[in-house]
Amino acid sequence: MPFRPCVFRYNCAMIELLLLLATGIATGFLNVMAGGGSMLSVPIMIFLGVPGTVANATNRIAILPQNISAVIAFARRGFSNFRLSLSLGLCTIPGALVGSYVAAHVPNDQFNTLLAIIMIMVLVVMSLPQGEVLQARENPTRRRLIAGHACMVLIGFWGGFIHIGVGFLLMPVLNRVMQLDLITTNAHKVFIVLCYTTVALAVFASQLEMLWSYGLALAVGTTIGAWLAANLQVNKGVGTIKITLNIVVVAFIIKLLFF
Repeated sequence: MPFRPCVFRYNCAMIELLLLLATGIATGFLNVMAGGGSMLSVPIMIFLGVPGTVANATNRIAILPQNISAVIAFARRGFSNFRLSLSLGLCTIPGALVGSYVAAHVPNDQFNTLLAIIMIMVLVVMSLPQGEVLQARENPTRRRLIAGHACMVLIGFWGGFIHIGVGFLLMPVLNRVMQLDLITTNAHKVFIVLCYTTVALAVFASQLEMLWSYGLALAVGTTIGAWLAANLQVNKGVGTIKITLNIVVVAFIIKLLFF
């Protein structure tokens, strides 16, 4: 019966899209709460047979609506300072342009090895004890503002190049360097990521053949996950999620390095 292979391929495609949807929810939630969500979404696509460089690029399709959703959710709850968020976000753009262009031209086998190394580094950072949370300053000093904006250039390069772990760079800068409270920090973080991701997505789209169906399936999930995280902003259940994330990520690292 000639129609069976088509049905089989259709069912496989639906399973893949549902898997990406579920992965997107977890990714969006983790990215807004702290960071590290892309350590799920990028390797999942690689496991589905997507080249690493293309998976890295396609992931940006999901990151964009995720952060639009989070920005809106934070703003509705009264946590927004778009003037400061925009000035910080604009500082990431030069780095993002360079970083995304470089990432688009890294050979795929080298990218997979680099991805595994970066994931190990992020796991180490995630396992370190968190420092004292600083109390908010209503208006950061001029020196702290300058330092924070300067850091954004380098963060933009990292975000444009790989994005994975960028939350663990942004949060210390916003909370410790600029002395913003954690909720305000997250509100700025999602806006900043929105800025550089817009640029990075445009660069990747011009340099690589991206998988838009995979990206859109992830995007639906990340939008839901980001909205949930922005509205919850509590730590209940995050510890369990991070333990699960660590186990899955270790499996991904082994796959990337040895198989």
